[in-house]
Amino acid sequence: MSEGIKSLFTASATMRMFMFNSSLFVLAGIWLTGFDKVHWFLYFLPGAYIFAAATGLCLGLALPRLVFGRN
Repeated sequence: MSEGIKSLFTASATMRMFMFNSSLFVLAGIWLTGFDKVHWFLYFLPGAYIFAAATGLCLGLALPRLVFGRN
Protein backbone atom coordinates (compact mmCIF):
# COMPACT_ATOMS: atom_id res chain seq x y z
CA MET A 1 0.00 0.00 0.00
CA SER A 2 1.43 3.36 -0.96
CA GLU A 3 2.22 5.96 1.67
CA GLY A 4 -0.49 8.34 0.39
CA ILE A 5 -3.25 5.79 0.67
CA LYS A 6 -1.95 4.43 3.97
CA SER A 7 -2.10 7.90 5.52
CA LEU A 8 -5.84 8.00 4.81
CA PHE A 9 -6.49 5.01 7.06
CA THR A 10 -4.03 5.41 9.94
CA ALA A 11 -5.24 6.87 13.21
CA SER A 12 -3.11 8.89 15.61
CA ALA A 13 -2.43 7.69 19.15
CA THR A 14 -4.96 10.18 20.51
CA MET A 15 -7.66 8.96 18.13
CA ARG A 16 -6.86 5.34 18.98
CA MET A 17 -7.26 6.05 22.70
CA PHE A 18 -10.55 7.84 22.04
CA MET A 19 -11.87 4.87 20.06
CA PHE A 20 -10.83 2.42 22.77
CA ASN A 21 -12.51 4.46 25.52
CA SER A 22 -15.65 4.94 23.43
CA SER A 23 -15.89 1.22 22.79
CA LEU A 24 -15.60 0.54 26.53
CA PHE A 25 -18.46 2.95 27.28
CA VAL A 26 -20.68 1.35 24.64
CA LEU A 27 -19.84 -2.13 25.90
CA ALA A 28 -20.61 -1.02 29.47
CA GLY A 29 -23.99 0.23 28.28
CA ILE A 30 -24.65 -3.08 26.54
CA TRP A 31 -23.66 -4.92 29.70
CA LEU A 32 -25.95 -2.78 31.87
CA THR A 33 -28.83 -3.31 29.45
CA GLY A 34 -28.18 -7.03 29.14
CA PHE A 35 -26.26 -8.83 26.44
CA ASP A 36 -29.33 -10.82 25.43
CA LYS A 37 -31.60 -7.76 25.15
CA VAL A 38 -29.69 -5.55 22.70
CA HIS A 39 -29.76 -5.89 18.93
CA TRP A 40 -26.76 -7.61 17.33
CA PHE A 41 -25.88 -4.50 15.29
CA LEU A 42 -25.03 -2.61 18.49
CA TYR A 43 -21.88 -4.77 18.76
CA PHE A 44 -20.55 -3.50 15.41
CA LEU A 45 -19.31 -0.09 16.58
CA PRO A 46 -17.30 -1.30 19.60
CA GLY A 47 -15.85 -4.07 17.46
CA ALA A 48 -14.75 -1.62 14.77
CA TYR A 49 -13.36 0.78 17.38
CA ILE A 50 -11.38 -1.93 19.16
CA PHE A 51 -9.99 -3.13 15.82
CA ALA A 52 -8.95 0.45 14.94
CA ALA A 53 -7.43 1.03 18.37
CA ALA A 54 -5.43 -2.20 18.22
CA THR A 55 -4.17 -1.90 14.65
CA GLY A 56 -4.28 1.84 13.94
CA LEU A 57 -6.26 1.19 10.74
CA CYS A 58 -9.56 3.02 10.82
CA LEU A 59 -11.75 2.64 7.77
CA GLY A 60 -14.10 5.33 9.06
CA LEU A 61 -11.35 7.96 8.79
CA ALA A 62 -10.73 7.42 5.08
CA LEU A 63 -13.91 9.05 3.72
CA PRO A 64 -13.76 12.24 5.84
CA ARG A 65 -10.06 12.63 5.03
CA LEU A 66 -10.79 12.30 1.32
CA VAL A 67 -13.61 14.84 1.51
CA PHE A 68 -12.18 17.39 3.96
CA GLY A 69 -8.43 16.89 3.63
CA ARG A 70 -5.74 15.13 5.67
CA ASN A 71 -5.48 17.34 8.76
